[in-house]
Amino acid sequence: MKVTLSSIHVDDQNKALRFYTEVLGFLPSQDIPAGEYRWITVKSPEGVGAELSLEPNANPVALAYQQGLFELGVPVNSFEVGDLQAEYRRLKERGVVFTREPAQTGPVWTAVFSDTCGNLIQIHQAT
Repeated sequence: MKVTLSSIHVDDQNKALRFYTEVLGFLPSQDIPAGEYRWITVKSPEGVGAELSLEPNANPVALAYQQGLFELGVPVNSFEVGDLQAEYRRLKERGVVFTREPAQTGPVWTAVFSDTCGNLIQIHQAT
């Protein structure tokens, strides 16, 4: 068994697709009409790991969960990077707003930013 797909709830699928591709650098994978919404996935340009589904947060339970985590400052997901300091600088240059600056937590460096779609995302690098 292996993980091939993970979902993240977003408040606007078009905005999320732009952010995850144009700002973060993921590649579009699937974009299929699904009634009122779309089945949208993005993947790593490195060609490894699970695809990320950009799910609409139209479900009130998902929306409450998303808002609760955001208010508590809890990231909904974490993406591994090879050089956290370089990735932090790259994303800052692209206008990404960080809520937690790079910091070492045990054997891992982490930083947290807003994805502009209702979520906090962590990036991490093992040391």
